[in-house]
Amino acid sequence: MSWFAPNLPKQKHCFFDGQGGFSQGIYASLNVSTKGTDNITHVWQNLEKVAAYFGLHSDRLNLLKQDVSSNVAYVESPTPDWLKVDGVVTDKKDTVLCIRTADCAPVLLADYQHGVVGAAHAGWRGAFGGVIENTVALMLEKGAKIENIAAAVGPCIGQKSYEVDETFYQTFVSKDKTFARFFVPGRPGHWQFDLEGFCVSRLQTLGIKDISASGIDTFDEANGYFSFRRNTLRGLVTQKGAFPVEMSAIVL
Repeated sequence: MSWFAPNLPKQKHCFFDGQGGFSQGIYASLNVSTKGTDNITHVWQNLEKVAAYFGLHSDRLNLLKQDVSSNVAYVESPTPDWLKVDGVVTDKKDTVLCIRTADCAPVLLADYQHGVVGAAHAGWRGAFGGVIENTVALMLEKGAKIENIAAAVGPCIGQKSYEVDETFYQTFVSKDKTFARFFVPGRPGHWQFDLEGFCVSRLQTLGIKDISASGIDTFDEANGYFSFRRNTLRGLVTQKGAFPVEMSAIVL
């Protein structure tokens, strides 16, 4: 079921699940990826459904060419040239900021008092590299105040489902020993990583106090969300980019 953060206005945001769309097969059904082998007509029907939730047309969706980076950008209006960034900020009405995920963490942020919203695609690389911090910094540059920002970390792969190796673990703890708290031992030579908890901690470190997190594990098929890792383990990802993704979106 789609998730709505309790600290954000329901009519202004949504962490959409993968249900209720037009796509078929492994993309069933609310797939919003344009990179795979899904029928592009179905994809755009799904995008229209996302936009309709906000009472808008799909041309008001600001879609990104996400690149698991820490790069962010400001937009005044949706652009036909998809920006190659993983964080985006706007202070303009009717511009829907969109993040597409299938295990990575979507982070939506808003200071409605000062009229600034942001969205970040926080895969582990982006979260580790500072995409959340960079998105918040750009929001502050555009007039938001840290004490007024509400943040929500949406459905992502849960710790019990996110097995990583020793190299991954060492990457984090070599940067900051306190990052060890986001890992628990798994099978020999492996760890279980808490991506959601890590994202929440990044927000807390910035001084944001109004934070919610879904606690929804996208790897768990019963939750209705798409999962790249689940599809990969089932042998369903046969070429790069050929997997379904869901949408998380926010608007002023």
